[in-house]
Amino acid sequence: MRKWICLAGVLFVFSCNKGIVRNQTRGEALGTTFNIIYLASEELDLEKNIDSVFTAVNKSLSTYIPDSDISKINGGDSLVVVDNMFREVFELSRKVHKETRGYFDPTVGTLVNAWGFGPGEQIAMDSLAVDSLLGYVGFKKVSLTSQNRIVKDNPNIYFDFNAIAKGYAIDRLAVMLDQKGIQNYLVEVGGEVVAKGTNLEKEKPWVVGIDDPQAEEGRQLKLLINMSDKALASSGNYRKYRVDSTTGKKYVHTIDPITGYTKNSNTLGVTILANDCATADAYATAFMAMDLHEAFKVINYNKDLEAYIIYLDEKGVTQEFLTNGFKALLVE
Repeated sequence: MRKWICLAGVLFVFSCNKGIVRNQTRGEALGTTFNIIYLASEELDLEKNIDSVFTAVNKSLSTYIPDSDISKINGGDSLVVVDNMFREVFELSRKVHKETRGYFDPTVGTLVNAWGFGPGEQIAMDSLAVDSLLGYVGFKKVSLTSQNRIVKDNPNIYFDFNAIAKGYAIDRLAVMLDQKGIQNYLVEVGGEVVAKGTNLEKEKPWVVGIDDPQAEEGRQLKLLINMSDKALASSGNYRKYRVDSTTGKKYVHTIDPITGYTKNSNTLGVTILANDCATADAYATAFMAMDLHEAFKVINYNKDLEAYIIYLDEKGVTQEFLTNGFKALLVE
């Protein structure tokens, strides 16, 4: 569960012997940890700038902050004028929603809360409850006016951008670094990454590890890839789930917006490479909810995406799917 808060980061600076200074800021934000490495010719302290980005994203998009724009809209305030961040996330969500045939849908928030994965009230879920709540789901039931106001067909529609907002926050951090003239950096928040330029210390591309979704204890790396001027996001049900204290039944965090139920599927983990992290984040989430053959169709259609999917075949045997572009980045 993500709690959208930001704690002040701690700055570590390491000087290199190649005329390069390794600046590194670590901390906690968006309910997880972050680690930002930015290489420059001098020592830089961008902690306040980084915190400002997280604060701005929270104020716009966090359902865990009562006075955020999205919380006000979810509470029925129709007069909220949203900022450009909200508009960008809304428009990108519309694009991904259309391309995935509705499997990416930020209006799924009512169901996310009901199943116990959001800030709202968890309720007992049965077929009648699911059918009732599905009436509040559907991205076609909402619109954004030219005056930057949200219009909802039903006041009970609840936005939840958590499946895209973390990736978007990483993109905003990258924009901030670009504006500072930094050309080589690695931004990681909760395992999602944007890499720019190269690792000048090693004179190689940035190397990023991808977790093994079948690791029973702790975190184990499945593979390593080279990254430069790309974004990466992963999604899986191996850590984000809850167990009913009464029945012992396991509920995964992936909600199928078409059926309204949590989605236990043969897809174990999805990693997407894209030009920006918000896009990678959104598609990785959608592909966890989609059937595999449908996800493969989207990947083949969208040439801006590279994918790595771990899944179980009909016999329960673990299989891996990698696009050619993803294979080309593997660290041997």
